[in-house]
Amino acid sequence: MVIKILGTGCSKCEKLEKNMKEVLEELGIDATLEKVEELKEIVRYGVMTTPALVIDDKLVSVGKVLSTRDLKKLLSI
Repeated sequence: MVIKILGTGCSKCEKLEKNMKEVLEELGIDATLEKVEELKEIVRYGVMTTPALVIDDKLVSVGKVLSTRDLKKLLSI
């Protein structure tokens, strides 16, 4: 599983990354977590508002910091 946090390093992007790391560790999921800060790459996903979350090349969230609870729901699908 490849998970990407799209954002330019703002506090919301950092919080989403922190929440995702916490959930991955808690659930014992072996995934590659990448931060994408390059604007060209972010726009390639059609994202205009960050933070955004991409799981296995599928855009699943835009413009909000998902809670650990919400992230657990996303990863259990």
